[in-house]
Amino acid sequence: MAALLLSPAQRKLQRSMAHHLDPVVVIGNDGVTPAVTKEADAALNAHGLIKVRVFSDSRDVRETVLAELADRLNAAPVQHIGKLLVLWRPLPPREKLSREDRLPGPRTVKLIKFSKSPTHRPTVKKVRVFGNERVTSGGTIKRAKRRVASVKKRSLV
Repeated sequence: MAALLLSPAQRKLQRSMAHHLDPVVVIGNDGVTPAVTKEADAALNAHGLIKVRVFSDSRDVRETVLAELADRLNAAPVQHIGKLLVLWRPLPPREKLSREDRLPGPRTVKLIKFSKSPTHRPTVKKVRVFGNERVTSGGTIKRAKRRVASVKKRSLV
């Protein structure tokens, strides 16, 4: 695999986005091991842009580590400042969840009813609300109504 190439404008954008990041992968005296490569690959799949800290005093070693990681992971080397390396790879497309996977589950809601007298404490009641229910402003639980789409949106579907 070859490393990705970025234009100077793309590199500048990635550098600015990586400024606030903390190092996710740390490379010690052993260098680029399979475990390091696996962790860097997982971080790139999750975030797309990562910082790597290399505990080596030699600049040449750090440059070879950056080139080696970029080649192994098919990523673009963005920046090398001191002991920090920045790598970027486009995020892989995510699979869409089906409708059944996205339905809301039950949750616990606190209902607080205040007393008419200012000297009494409010009553707190914990209630379990299911995905098809909602809590009204009065504190009662009602079934949620289906949203009615507009005529235009219904005709598009």
